[in-house]
Amino acid sequence: MLPLLDVETIRTRLQVIFPEGTTPERVRCTGLAAARTVFVMLYVGAIEGGEWLAPKYVYRMGNAQAAKTSDAERMAYLAAVKKPGTPEPPDRWYRENTRESIRDEALGRGLVPIGAVLINAHVPTTSSKGRYVLRADLAALFDPTLTPDQFERAATHWRAKYLSRNALAMVKVLQVAAAGAKAKVPVTLPSGEGRVMAPGLSSIITKAVIEVFAPRFLSNPAVVWISESGKKVVEKHDALLRSLGVKIDPEKLLPDVILADTGGNLLFVFVEVVATDGPIHEERRKLLLKLITDAGFGPDQAAFLTAFQSREHAAFKKVVASLAWDSFAWCFSEPEHIIAFDGMEPGGAKPLRDFLPH
Repeated sequence: MLPLLDVETIRTRLQVIFPEGTTPERVRCTGLAAARTVFVMLYVGAIEGGEWLAPKYVYRMGNAQAAKTSDAERMAYLAAVKKPGTPEPPDRWYRENTRESIRDEALGRGLVPIGAVLINAHVPTTSSKGRYVLRADLAALFDPTLTPDQFERAATHWRAKYLSRNALAMVKVLQVAAAGAKAKVPVTLPSGEGRVMAPGLSSIITKAVIEVFAPRFLSNPAVVWISESGKKVVEKHDALLRSLGVKIDPEKLLPDVILADTGGNLLFVFVEVVATDGPIHEERRKLLLKLITDAGFGPDQAAFLTAFQSREHAAFKKVVASLAWDSFAWCFSEPEHIIAFDGMEPGGAKPLRDFLPH
């Protein structure tokens, strides 16, 4: 049988194999329950082509048993846990009625959907028989003999082979985001011109709004305005603003980004970038809308977007309940989706081109 890593080391490797942005359910692929599940799969040989794991194999494991790592001890545990009425260890990891955290969370919403674990579809979910196996080449990533460099290379290769194109793209964006904590962020406008923003997550999200969101959801996007913290205006299309009669006073109302879509009826998209706080709540939506109506445009020519890193990020969880009706939310970890807060009010914000990417 394969040699074993301890649970915490497995958890550390899972966090590298599935970096932030891989999936909205990342926490279920990298948490303690997932690490314990992978440990037990390796422990009993529930690897592609071998045994099938049942959730009870995990929740009947305890620290004392996990420390018994010889092949004979591991096979004895497997034989015992398959039998009904086997005495339960006093230090078991999970109580009998918490099996759902393994079956439904770590497996059902985490390791299975992302392709790390395969299932035997002929065995019912609620069966006491084993129905889960660890993908063989993923199991190889938990070989204790791998050096750190070898593990990194192998994990990168596994992601490239198995994860979706979108998941891989989001991993790259988030890795850039991590680097962006110290490095300046280059942004390419729809016109092809370049701008440079200060380091930080806000700039990374702004970059994604301009380079990913705008071409996906707008037919002919233009950047009218970009600002960053410290009331610094990075981009301001003065001539266009003047010609349209849109008057922005940075001391009173400083939007993060204003996009314009000229593909059809002119549409202004006001974007607030949220790394920590500052979403488009109801009062801010009204103030931004007034900029457009004061310039003589209709309320249906304005849309309001709050942009986040991901739905898992603390900033999203903190402010989502305060987002204005008749506004939208977008996360660059899931760029093909948009969340609509539809107030269904007469004269409210027009749906953002019916949410259809171009």
